[in-house]
Amino acid sequence: MATDNRNEVEDDKLTVEVPETAHQISTDSWFQAGFVLTTGINSVFVLGYSGTIMVPLGWIGGVVGLLLATMVSLYANMLVAKLHEFGGKRHIRYRDLAAQIYGRKAYSITWALQYVNLFMINIGYLILGGSALKACYVLFEDDHTMKLPYFIAIAGFVCTLFAIATPHLSSLRVWLGCSTVLSLIYIIVACVLAAKDGTNASSRDYSIPGSSTSRIFTTIGASANLVFAFNTGMLPEIQATVRQPAVKNMLKALYFQFTVGVVPMYAVTFIGYWAYGSSTSTYLLNSVSGPVWVKAAANISAFLQSVIALHIFASPTYEYLDTKFGIRGSALKLKNLSFRIGARGGYLAISTLVSALLPFLGDFESLTGALSTFPLTFILANHMYLVAKQDKLSYLQKLWHWLNVAFFGLMSIAATVAALRLIAVDSKEYHVFADL
Repeated sequence: MATDNRNEVEDDKLTVEVPETAHQISTDSWFQAGFVLTTGINSVFVLGYSGTIMVPLGWIGGVVGLLLATMVSLYANMLVAKLHEFGGKRHIRYRDLAAQIYGRKAYSITWALQYVNLFMINIGYLILGGSALKACYVLFEDDHTMKLPYFIAIAGFVCTLFAIATPHLSSLRVWLGCSTVLSLIYIIVACVLAAKDGTNASSRDYSIPGSSTSRIFTTIGASANLVFAFNTGMLPEIQATVRQPAVKNMLKALYFQFTVGVVPMYAVTFIGYWAYGSSTSTYLLNSVSGPVWVKAAANISAFLQSVIALHIFASPTYEYLDTKFGIRGSALKLKNLSFRIGARGGYLAISTLVSALLPFLGDFESLTGALSTFPLTFILANHMYLVAKQDKLSYLQKLWHWLNVAFFGLMSIAATVAALRLIAVDSKEYHVFADL
């Protein structure tokens, strides 16, 4: 149900203004929000962390890095969650929060950072969904007639159908349960088959590959993957769906995400690396051996889960389009249905084309993470909290937040350099519409 910018809600005797939106606000429990966050953290991306995090960092760097990234990410997200009602208004979009604190110029900058970040995440889901379908196909056929771009196109078509049938983030209710089951299928299969392979293997090589120079860049890139693993870049949009008290309930959802929610991700990441060492694939199901039907089920589950997860990260774009063009009322109205087919279909058609054109876009994911994920999740979170609460913070607290801003600013610059180097190296090896 649409809300009007004159509407207000009562929260602990404080009147909080709710901005205009075509999507639902304050309808979901903290538990549902926790499952939305957990769906993101245990999406099909987890099947790559053994190869993209553990291989470049090794046991000590990988384990310590994941634990530190968990704590730092929880802290940064808590800062953003606590600012949700800053100034007596619910900030249901990241750009709205930035504009409230910094002024209107920050609105456009934050909007650009966030939507580039979410677009690239969705590109990743399309590539991974297509890769999962291809991995299933090659289990039964070895003629290589079907190339990766074809499977990415199929993934894009299925995502379009799902986007048309699911009008907004709150309507994912039953699908979040399906997503959890699907995640458990491919995570359990990957863990069990990898553990079996690891038990039967005589020895593994855990040395960090590459020369001294290349290790520096891969370590920085892996650090960017560490923070990417835990952060959505759209926390205010998810918090907007939570019932009052919005801040308290969102903190509960974050505690759920960073305790119960991280266990499956830790398990598949560590077991995969333990089983295969430095030879671990960037898509773990390509490394495991076992019954064909079991691997097929895991790959199909990974594909279907990527469809649901993509919808979560595309929802801010859908909300913007629906609100701008006044799409309200029943989702089945001919006008609303036609608009979703045209707008969402067009958005996903462009996303699918880019995914198929550049299926090695993982390199560009690292660049986007450096240019937008670091700033959105860590630099902005700390600085916004510093500006918003400056009169209530002690000198040491202010110093702490400034240190965070400086450190993650340097990390963003370093990760950008590392990503550009990786793009330069890989651009000599791959071509457009490549069958990877």
